[in-house]
Parts: sequence; structure tokens; C-alpha cells
Amino acid sequence: MDRYQKVEKPKPESPTNENEIRITSQGAIRNYINYAIALLQDKRVKEIVFKAMGQAISKTVAIAEIIKKRIPRLHQDTAISSVSITDVWEPMEEGLVPVEMTRHVSMISITLSTRELNKNSAGYQAPHYAEQPMPQYHYQQRQPPKQARIPYNADNEDNGGYSNWGRGGGRGRSWSCRGTGYERGRGGGGRGYSRGRGRMGGGRSRGGGH
Repeated sequence: MDRYQKVEKPKPESPTNENEIRITSQGAIRNYINYAIALLQDKRVKEIVFKAMGQAISKTVAIAEIIKKRIPRLHQDTAISSVSITDVWEPMEEGLVPVEMTRHVSMISITLSTRELNKNSAGYQAPHYAEQPMPQYHYQQRQPPKQARIPYNADNEDNGGYSNWGRGGGRGRSWSCRGTGYERGRGGGGRGYSRGRGRMGGGRSRGGGH
């Protein structure tokens, strides 16, 4: 089609009702919504009709859904159809003939009404009522139980105030240093730890018991 140019035909002007809103792909969604709400609330119009073709259909559906959320209890009726459009292409070089191409374009018409519409219509949708707020529940996080500390024993001053605990002697290991000491022992009765103060012999030992 490089040798042809499309002939722009003047679009026939059809009368538009006050409650009819024609959506185009270039128009701003916010402007359509504000105008539709003004018709329903300020001018007390009983119903409004959105009409769109081609790429503007998805925008029209989105606008209708937004309005139904802002103004509940609106009845909706949707009608889908198609229209045939014939485009004429004229040649740019001599020896060529004009070409006509017919294309089918989808159309949509959405009616929003405060009054009840025909429920038998295939495109009828019942009103959306205001949703009730969901109850909120508050949960308290359970704190983990605190571990019991070993009680302080005043009689064991030589052991730094902590009582020995564990199972009996037998096999044992010991670590010591100057000033403070730790002793670890294992035996047939179990396992134990002790802490003390003083001077203790250095080294590591393994013995038959504690």
C-alpha cells in the first residue's frame, strides 16, 4: 500500500443525548468518571450510557466498574455489537485504480441506571451493594517460658556462690587457671559442672572418678 493513500471521509454527525458518553482511546479516564458522577449525583440523571469502539472498549469497562464502586446500587446492562467500516485508498501513481477495504470493528454499550433494568437481558448485572467491613482480630504472641536459673548458694563461697550440679563421678575432665577455675566431670551417675575460686593445679586430667 505504499503507492496508495487513505481517503479521510467525514464522519456523519449523529445526535448525542445528554446522558450518553462516548469513550475514545485518547480521552482521560478521570474526566469521563467525573462527568458521569456529575450526571448521576448533581443532575439526578436516572441512567447513563457509555459507548466505545475498538481499542477503547477495555477502557469503557474499567470506567463502568469504578463508577459502580463509587456509587453503589447501580444496575448495569451491557450490549456488544460490531459495525462495518469501509476505507477507500486512492492511488498515488497513474495506472492504478482506487481500492476499498472493509473492516469490522467491535462496539460496546454499557448502561448504568439507578432504576431496575431488564433482568432477562443477556448483559444484565445486578447492583453491587456496599461491602460490610471485615472484623479485625488481634493476636497476642506467646512468650517462650524463661529457663530457671541455678539458685545462689551462700555456703559454697569457695565455688563462687554456685552449687555443684550433675550426675555422679567416675570419669572426669578438668580445666584450671590462676585466680578462677572451672571443673568439668563425668561419671557413672551422669554429668556435672562446678565453678570455684582459688588456686588450682594446671593441666587436664582424666581419672577414675571425681
